[in-house]
Amino acid sequence: MSLPSSENIRAVALVGHGSVGKTSLVESLLAATGAITSRGAVDKGNTVCDFDPIEKQLGHSLQSALVSLSSNNTHIHLLDTPGYPDFAGQAISALAAADTALIVISAQTGIELTTERMFTLAGERGLCRMILINKIDADNIDLGALVENIRERFGKQCLLLDLPTHHAQEVVELLGHDDGESDFASVAAAHRALIDQLIEEDDELMARYLEDGTDPSPQELHAPFEKALRAGHLIPILFVSAKTGAGVPQLLDALVKLAPSPMEGNPPPFYKGEPGTEPTAFAAQPDPSLHVLAHVFKVVMDPFIGKVCVFRVHQGTVRKDSQLFAGSSKRPFKVNHLYQLQGKEYVEVEALVPGDIGAVAKVDEISFDSVLHDSHDEDHIHLQPLAFPQPMQGLAVQTQRKGDEQRLFEILHKLEMEDPCFTVERHPGTNETVIRGLGDMHLRAKMLRMQQQFKLELSTSEPQIAYRETILGQAEGHCRHKKQSGGAGQFGEVMLRVAPLARGAGFEFEDVVKGGAIPGVFMAAVEKGVLQALAEGAVAGFPVHDLRVTVYDGKTHAVDGKEVAFVAAARKATLEAVRAASPVVLEPVVSIEVVAPESSIGDLTGDLASKRGHITGTQPRPMGTVAISGQMPLAELGDYQSRLKSLTGGQGSYSLAFSHYAQVHEDMQAKLASAFKPGNLTDD
Repeated sequence: MSLPSSENIRAVALVGHGSVGKTSLVESLLAATGAITSRGAVDKGNTVCDFDPIEKQLGHSLQSALVSLSSNNTHIHLLDTPGYPDFAGQAISALAAADTALIVISAQTGIELTTERMFTLAGERGLCRMILINKIDADNIDLGALVENIRERFGKQCLLLDLPTHHAQEVVELLGHDDGESDFASVAAAHRALIDQLIEEDDELMARYLEDGTDPSPQELHAPFEKALRAGHLIPILFVSAKTGAGVPQLLDALVKLAPSPMEGNPPPFYKGEPGTEPTAFAAQPDPSLHVLAHVFKVVMDPFIGKVCVFRVHQGTVRKDSQLFAGSSKRPFKVNHLYQLQGKEYVEVEALVPGDIGAVAKVDEISFDSVLHDSHDEDHIHLQPLAFPQPMQGLAVQTQRKGDEQRLFEILHKLEMEDPCFTVERHPGTNETVIRGLGDMHLRAKMLRMQQQFKLELSTSEPQIAYRETILGQAEGHCRHKKQSGGAGQFGEVMLRVAPLARGAGFEFEDVVKGGAIPGVFMAAVEKGVLQALAEGAVAGFPVHDLRVTVYDGKTHAVDGKEVAFVAAARKATLEAVRAASPVVLEPVVSIEVVAPESSIGDLTGDLASKRGHITGTQPRPMGTVAISGQMPLAELGDYQSRLKSLTGGQGSYSLAFSHYAQVHEDMQAKLASAFKPGNLTDD
């Protein structure tokens, strides 16, 4: 069987807020192209994309899902993504596999939190963007006002590509029509605005148009349309009803004729380099004859197949039974089976060309964000990482049955591998295992999965807040570690100084020792001791960040100089220096957005203020709701879900994103410090 041409491939990510109808839209597109015989429904639990039992139970998407369909000899990969902010990691990662982001907006609820975030992220990634207004058949909607709101929020480059007509029963395409009826706007005016925008991209077309006033043909407009999409000079607005099918043929036509192929979209941001070196841009070529270059944007721990790694091919051809490398790994793996995904189904294929999205299974060397290639020439090529929100919501977990501890860690490791916004922390001091996610819904979904899929019963509790420590001043530390107990002894002496760095800068280690006072062979041990001290904390037992440690002198012994001695000396010298450098405790502060009925605004703002929160703004939302934005310490959010439910009668929702670390009040620092039993600073 001949392989498809990359020119006839489209990769489209459907993004937008929860419940706007993305999954239902995929059903309509699949049915319209004959990929399925009848449309499923989210509420019936029989859609192609929401196949996970927990997704069916909760009634919304938890992870991105991939389907493919064909229309007019064009192969379209669709990535259906979850819309609720708690599952943003799955939606954001899908952007790495798409050329086009289709931002779906509900005509009933308008522009919501995830809509804005994904619109911005897709633009920053260089994706071509289209806006799709769904549910145009709903009652009591104002499509004209919504279009104006879109243009106010996203820019005047958002122009109509089609319009609903006959009370949203049909949709009229505008590129080739300059007259006709529509439900709320002039077809002629919308057609003219679109043409005027496109001819600005082509001087020759503009000159001809100004001379004879004749509209260019749709074929002549294709190149300027693609150019405008790539530059963000045009963001088309389309209309559809996933329920009735109105607008679905026009949407398919736009994806086939106007959405970019891998040859036409903005190039993916690959670079070549390693940490500590200056990266250089690398241009992947969508040429099937070149070396393979593919990027893993999704990992699935399938209960039946095992570890599945889903990737987008950017260069070359991936073939079954070929050998590939993952990142800088020197050992190749064999592609025993090559798949394309259709929801939960794995369809085996022989090869994948640039633009295709596929998967391999049971390859331990591959991880999320790996670059796959078939030549060591590409060992150091990476794709620019996406910006994921930091998981801040925490839950301490422990097994209910003795002997399940090892299983717990194995399962948590699997969940961590497949979700870039889910992390696992182990705190030896408190003996806590803490899972962190983007919100309460996120963590509840993970708990359900561990219970239902892995049959693991857990107890939960509020975790310790992830405080940090830092320093405000400079100081020096000195330790001579000397141990003699018969036979060979231990000796190592370290002198160092600490200095603060900017908040968020992390840690810097500097070696300025001269004359071999500390031999270079022991400097790794010195750094290890420094890191041990910073990990255990000096004031209240929390990790120390945002400082530079400079080792400037020391001593060794020809016989007794040992790595273990320099580790111990560096640890104690670091603790001594940090405790003398005006150490302070920092607490995490999060940005919070609460969406609730307007009638609750007074109670909500008062509650946030009482919990050390700071209101930064309010924004009216459709359907009588309001969005309240602010910042507050994470420590005050332990019971916020129940407080919000009480204040809004169960009609409120909220989302969190890490903002920054801020210094705690002196009273709180004293309380945290009093509960800490510091390590021993004396010599052993």
